[in-house]
Amino acid sequence: MKTLKLRSKLSFLITLCSLLMLGSCNQMSEQIKDESAGMNGGFEVTKNGIPVNWLMYTPNTVPNGKFKIILDKEEFKEGKQSLKFEVEECSSNGGWGSPGFTNQFYAEQGNTYKLSFWIKNDGAEFRVMAGGVAPKTGDMKTLLQTSDQTNDWKQYVYGVPITAEFDQIRLEVNILKPGTFWIDDIQIEKE
Repeated sequence: MKTLKLRSKLSFLITLCSLLMLGSCNQMSEQIKDESAGMNGGFEVTKNGIPVNWLMYTPNTVPNGKFKIILDKEEFKEGKQSLKFEVEECSSNGGWGSPGFTNQFYAEQGNTYKLSFWIKNDGAEFRVMAGGVAPKTGDMKTLLQTSDQTNDWKQYVYGVPITAEFDQIRLEVNILKPGTFWIDDIQIEKE
């Protein structure tokens, strides 16, 4: 009888601890998938105010940030809109702790991929990282980190090598200091 009571208490304690741990987990990003939209590098396809097929670091998931994500129909490089971040406060840590977005895409091992995108910036410091990844490992490199003012759209183009141990290319963009940041027309192509 004592063993049964002890097991019952232990089971209750394990269940309670599990629920507390799960309840305290913060969501790191928001994503809405739409396979018909492809990569959606022009941010043309959106649902619930965010571009589909991107892992977005939003005000709901970035605990120490004060910012807005806007689909800007007035300032864009291609299509009908760009992705705009108006950032008042943010962490400079990057990753899911700062405003921005990420995703990874299939890549053939041993190839180099051309990554291109267009940016405008008013006061923000931002970082763009890319590299080859596989489950639990990766080789992400900072391609660009700057607070340079760009009143006109500026294109950036990089070669991203994917070595034999990786089968995906990952892109991550973060805003590290307050300002207004636009990005549009992200393309990833095998060279």
